[in-house]
Amino acid sequence: MQASAVPPLTSPPRHDTLDAFRGLAIVWMTGFHFCFDLNAFGYIRQNFLGDPFWTSQRTAIVSLFLFAAGFGQAIAVRQGQGWGRFWRRWAQVAGCAVLVSAGSYWMYPKSYIHFGVLHGLAVMLIVARLSVGWGRWLWPAGLLAITMPLIAKNGHFALGMPEFSSIFDGKALNWLGLVSRKPFTEDYVPVFPWLGVVWWGLAAGQWVQTERPRWLSGASVVGVQPLAFLGRWSLTWYMLHQPVMIGAFMAVAALR
Repeated sequence: MQASAVPPLTSPPRHDTLDAFRGLAIVWMTGFHFCFDLNAFGYIRQNFLGDPFWTSQRTAIVSLFLFAAGFGQAIAVRQGQGWGRFWRRWAQVAGCAVLVSAGSYWMYPKSYIHFGVLHGLAVMLIVARLSVGWGRWLWPAGLLAITMPLIAKNGHFALGMPEFSSIFDGKALNWLGLVSRKPFTEDYVPVFPWLGVVWWGLAAGQWVQTERPRWLSGASVVGVQPLAFLGRWSLTWYMLHQPVMIGAFMAVAALR
């Protein structure tokens, strides 16, 4: 009796457009961190915490990554991704977040990363998955999330309770983003306002797949493939690029 053939397991199709979008963010981030390391090792003198030239770039880079994350969730749900596959990917993000905290504590013990982009992404991916059915309401929800820190701060003062803001300043609650002052840390990506960017990415992904599916299924533009390749390995690149660059700078310093 001949055994029936078992169809091979296949991964969901990739979308070069989204991967290239994520790859663009990777290139920008790598250049930004290279300049940051140049500054940390004394080759240049720049104010990365206060100069709008640098702070605006950081905001743009984080926005690209989180928008792409929300967009990717819209695609994953449309492709029928189950919770099991979701949790496996989520575990990778959360595990890398723990490694980032450990590594940054070794480098910067007084300002280590306790809730950076990967920590925020781990929380916001769950929220995005649970709210995927909101449809068009994701747009106003995103706007509310983006303005929430300002609303909370002004609301505390309007109610005559400015001291209430300080409750959210400690590490137990500052991950929400409703702080009166930014915590002293190397990276800080709280739920508010950044959940709004993820929600907008989710909403945009749903709209594109419904109204403009050819934007994702069309042929790739010549020259986009290298960016798309980077975008497929975004988490791996994110985890490795800084240790490699910092290690190179330390090696140069040792040789000097």
